[in-house]
Amino acid sequence: MALSMDEQRILSEIASQLSENDPRLARHLSTFGLARRRRRIKLLVIVGIVLAFALTVAVAAVVVIAGS
Repeated sequence: MALSMDEQRILSEIASQLSENDPRLARHLSTFGLARRRRRIKLLVIVGIVLAFALTVAVAAVVVIAGS
């Protein structure tokens, strides 16, 4: 559901006032959720690397066993 022009204007005014009155809180709110997403991405990358390593070891073991 889109905001009306009036609602957008009011939110912009609130954001401007917040930035003037409490810039630290405004910065915190503007980046809210980014840390969680970054952590999730890092976790997925680590899991992917571990799985790739395990798959490589498994394939190498199969090749060694098949070669004997």
